[in-house]
Amino acid sequence: MAAEKLSTRHLLGIKDINRDDIELIFETADNFKDVINRPIKRVPSLRDITIANIFFENSTRTKLSFELAEKRLSADVVNFAASSSSVSKGETLIDTVNNILAMKVDMVVMRHPYAGAGQFLSRHIKAQIVNAGDGAHEHPTQALLDAFSIRQKLGSVAGKKVVIVGDILHSRVAISNILCLQKLGAEVMVCGPTTLIPKYISSLGVKVEHDLIKALNWCDVANMLRIQLERQDIKYFPSLREYAMMYGLNKQILNSLDKEIIVMHPGPINRGVEITSDVADSKQSIILEQVENGVAIRMAVLYLLASQRD
Repeated sequence: MAAEKLSTRHLLGIKDINRDDIELIFETADNFKDVINRPIKRVPSLRDITIANIFFENSTRTKLSFELAEKRLSADVVNFAASSSSVSKGETLIDTVNNILAMKVDMVVMRHPYAGAGQFLSRHIKAQIVNAGDGAHEHPTQALLDAFSIRQKLGSVAGKKVVIVGDILHSRVAISNILCLQKLGAEVMVCGPTTLIPKYISSLGVKVEHDLIKALNWCDVANMLRIQLERQDIKYFPSLREYAMMYGLNKQILNSLDKEIIVMHPGPINRGVEITSDVADSKQSIILEQVENGVAIRMAVLYLLASQRD
């Protein structure tokens, strides 16, 4: 039996929530999946709530997913892109948000290039904060939708073996996924070149493997991350071609494994680098299910947070 309400006022990171919170979010998302598959996809749950989406970094999928979730819940939505705002003229984060709050906003969904931005904000403003990604720190709703997608496909996350392959060093998705999967009882391995595996990673209790074939033969689920070139200030490997040869997943490799595994990707996909098109579009891929589940999970998070407002 899951808890009846979340143990936290904000969703800042997976490290701040417990297993009961995660199970409650999943049970709520199950109900919202029914809603988004109905002919009328809207419920009036948040019709008195105003939510500001504040994105200080470019985003297409996450922003659209949150916006769709908010509209499905009948919330009033304000979209704010920092690149075309007073932020580009030197306005501070708190000034920006306080100006938006003066418009009587109840919740803020924020993506920011600096780790801890959501935490900082939650200590200075009254609105509830949902972290939509802060630097290379955390991306909690992505981890929740990934784990939810595994649960949907395999029936449970507990006891499953999940390998996260690629740019672990710069990935907020990897850290949030590790924390979420472990809280749900999964075994986690990371795989990639030595230069892209952070030194502290073994302290999180995950296995480390540098041989892709060994990692794939070990796992039930492979989550393939893209190389985050926009966050890399030095060269971590000789070339994308060499990376693709060593760590790219193609159909030949998939067919050579001694069992059938599930393939995931948080997107956007660099086809031909970390994953080939014939794998991304194969029956073992649940990438499109992840996208659909993202709306249900974000609806669940927003609904549960809103239900405990003062």
